[in-house]
Amino acid sequence: MNGKALQDTAQKRAEELPATTLYSFEPGWEAVRVVDKWFMLVTEVLGRPVVILKSRPDDAQALCEAYAEITPGYHMNKRHWITLSPGDSIDKKLVKELVTESYRLVVANLPKSRRPVDPARFGTA
Repeated sequence: MNGKALQDTAQKRAEELPATTLYSFEPGWEAVRVVDKWFMLVTEVLGRPVVILKSRPDDAQALCEAYAEITPGYHMNKRHWITLSPGDSIDKKLVKELVTESYRLVVANLPKSRRPVDPARFGTA
């Protein structure tokens, strides 16, 4: 998957999720948040388009070991965030799944009264 397709796929999926907001907070950086918490960042690292997502620590480690294009989160907590880069080992389905999981992780940490969905059930059907 090339860089533009990677970022477009991730951004489109993020915009489909309930109660999300896309915003730019610095030149070259876009973020997507649910309620008021980030779950995805889109930028370039060394001229390469990337997507940065929240992940469970065990999943993050396994993903980094399984996919050459997935590395610890750029400029983020390396245990809880991953960076997706362009390449042949990741596809649209995986990108959409990882964006959805990042969203669910963030929603699960919101106060119950502010959750737009039930994170235990959302995206699992």
